[in-house]
Amino acid sequence: MSAQYYEGIGRRKSASARVRLFPGGTGQVTINDKDGVEYLPRLGDFDIFMKPLSHIGQEKSYDITIHVNGGGISGQRDAILLGIARALEKIDPDLRGTLKGEGFLSRDARVKERKKPGLKRARKAPTYTKR
Repeated sequence: MSAQYYEGIGRRKSASARVRLFPGGTGQVTINDKDGVEYLPRLGDFDIFMKPLSHIGQEKSYDITIHVNGGGISGQRDAILLGIARALEKIDPDLRGTLKGEGFLSRDARVKERKKPGLKRARKAPTYTKR
């Protein structure tokens, strides 16, 4: 891999991903020192986070290295997607309109609500009993 790369940071729920795109690559994806399909084996996850690249037709133009931690599978997948989109925007600022129109540059800010005292979960109350 060449020394020149473009970096994007993506976050979702409690997951955060640091994505590096190396131009002139063969489409190799490495996540936490593992192959991309091996790290995210669930059907469709790999295709979902590659959507920004496939949307602009450059799936095989970059080698991608990703360091992701925190959260679960879906949170990590969506953090990677945002990181790839942000790195592509740094490579070519003219892509911003295309990526933003598809929703790839939007950070999903929804997180799990905290548990409240006296309740079973954030909003679920204990079952009411009359006697």
